[in-house]
Amino acid sequence: MPAFASFRAFYPYYLGEHSQRLCRRWHFIGSTLVLLVLLLAIASGRWALLWLLPVAGYGCAWIGHFVYEKNRPATFRHPLYSLLGDWVMYAQMLRGKVSF
Repeated sequence: MPAFASFRAFYPYYLGEHSQRLCRRWHFIGSTLVLLVLLLAIASGRWALLWLLPVAGYGCAWIGHFVYEKNRPATFRHPLYSLLGDWVMYAQMLRGKVSF
């Protein structure tokens, strides 16, 4: 996996690692679950629910990668850029710029 000088340079690579529609859908599901769990934890004051955030987010994303994309998630080598990439891709899916 190449090194990247910026997120701008990384993001096209990130999108290429998510070429399968079902992989992107699993990412979308995971990100939505993360937001719902976070809102539930804040609204209820049940902070113990926060441990579910990485389970929901990464669990769904990794299903997409290992089952459909058949690649290794970029998170293993570029964790911060990948986390940012997840949310940029999520926002772009909501706006119809990336299909899901």
